[in-house]
Amino acid sequence: MPSLFCRGPTFNLDTGLASGPESARIEKEDNVLSLSSDAATAAGTRVTAMAAPRKATSDATLALIVDTLSSEKAEDIVQIDLRGRSEMGDHMVIATGRSTRQVSALSEKIMDKLKSEFGVLCKVEGKSAGDWVLIDAGDVIVHLFRPEVREFYQLEKMWLSPSESTA
Repeated sequence: MPSLFCRGPTFNLDTGLASGPESARIEKEDNVLSLSSDAATAAGTRVTAMAAPRKATSDATLALIVDTLSSEKAEDIVQIDLRGRSEMGDHMVIATGRSTRQVSALSEKIMDKLKSEFGVLCKVEGKSAGDWVLIDAGDVIVHLFRPEVREFYQLEKMWLSPSESTA
């Protein structure tokens, strides 16, 4: 009978069960957890699971980000359609916050909303400095700037076609 030895209990590979003093502790913890959920049910406490997040499409993600930026008082919000121009995403959003604190707060709010609504975990760069925060939300890339930094880099000029305006 093959078994895998490590510090603590012995695990039997055939049965998948542990033996030894550690296995008794694990079994006891399992019983406590079972009793806790049973006690909650008996007490009439409703135990509910979190609702599954909605499916995130690039357009739904874009709408959520733009709505969040608008409601949180971001300035000069620009949406750029990248479909057919770049493989890195479908949309780019560029917005300005009045201070480093607001830029960081905007990024935090966007990440929280995307996680709660769609279950999307974003990758973020620059949040601690708050001058230029880049959020990779999958199909939507978000750039949040302080006004001076946005003016210096002028990303809109690089990505907008002449027919698109920055209104």
